[in-house]
Amino acid sequence: MDDDRRRAGLRLERIQASKQFADGAFRNPTGIRPDVQGGALPLLGEYFFGNVQRVPPAPLPVDRPHEAWARAADTGFRATWLGHSTVLLEVDGRRVLTDPVFGERASPFRFAGPRRFHPVPADLDELPPLDAVLLSHDHYDHLCRVTMQRLARMRVPIVTSLGVGAHLERFGVRPDCIHELDWGERADVGGVRFIAAPAQHFSGRGMRDRNRTLWSSWVVRTDRRKVFFSGDTGLMPQLEDIGAAHGPFDLVMLEVGAFHPSWAGIHLGPENALKAFAMLGGGTLLPVHWGTFALGLHAWDEPGETLVALAGEQGARVITPRLGAAFEPERVPGPTPWWRDVIPAPVPSLCRV
Repeated sequence: MDDDRRRAGLRLERIQASKQFADGAFRNPTGIRPDVQGGALPLLGEYFFGNVQRVPPAPLPVDRPHEAWARAADTGFRATWLGHSTVLLEVDGRRVLTDPVFGERASPFRFAGPRRFHPVPADLDELPPLDAVLLSHDHYDHLCRVTMQRLARMRVPIVTSLGVGAHLERFGVRPDCIHELDWGERADVGGVRFIAAPAQHFSGRGMRDRNRTLWSSWVVRTDRRKVFFSGDTGLMPQLEDIGAAHGPFDLVMLEVGAFHPSWAGIHLGPENALKAFAMLGGGTLLPVHWGTFALGLHAWDEPGETLVALAGEQGARVITPRLGAAFEPERVPGPTPWWRDVIPAPVPSLCRV
């Protein structure tokens, strides 16, 4: 059964009834199209001839969080960045995993495409029991087929954007484990409330399914805590509405990598992430969507370096934990620029002395 057939019935009715859906495709709230500004030729030149270190020059430091996970969080709220947009949230006794990508590549192919810079700090079967998985949209660096096939066998509930369930069913996820939401809808799953909110991006996994599924940002809340997760988005005025309706947040997770002026409308980057952070009401910012795959044209460490520098100038509270470090946001005093320690080993001299 292909995805077109899986989109039939109630799923298709819900898609067609969405205010975001028109003329066979989902659209951004501002009407912006996800087209490359200025054309593709300059980008190709930058890709092939740009003089930046897009891949780390040495192995990245990765912590193993298992010992921390074995203990309850003192504050009741703990997070672990596992790479890119994958974060394990432990909130008031509940565990939510965001955009889980445990595969080697963010690609439709196992032999080609962006390869991860570092091993995953913990494999799927090493995670503590999950109450839910949150999946923002269907791009390969967020929806990983091999990961979802393994999660399907675990029968973990998956909360995602409208239409994405067709992919999940194809990967073996049971329909009763899938909760698809349109913007403004909410679902209570595993003791956690999930609210789908607008995002400014696009979707698709091939040439023929452009924008046929929805992309979302997310509010994750329990009785005591609230977390915002951007998924992928550009800067948009709706962020102020989200902050006013659902904030303040105990943690704001915003994408900062894979940015470029040519696609500024669909990715934040460090500068716009800080603007979005302010629009959402501030608090504590955890940057995600960087440090794992070379998906942009910038240096691999530029998102973190630029964000920390700008946050220092603006007085914004940003935390940058090491990969795999389980941390309680309330107890982290500020950023840890771990990427500055990634220095290539010296080349041994071949000259005899």
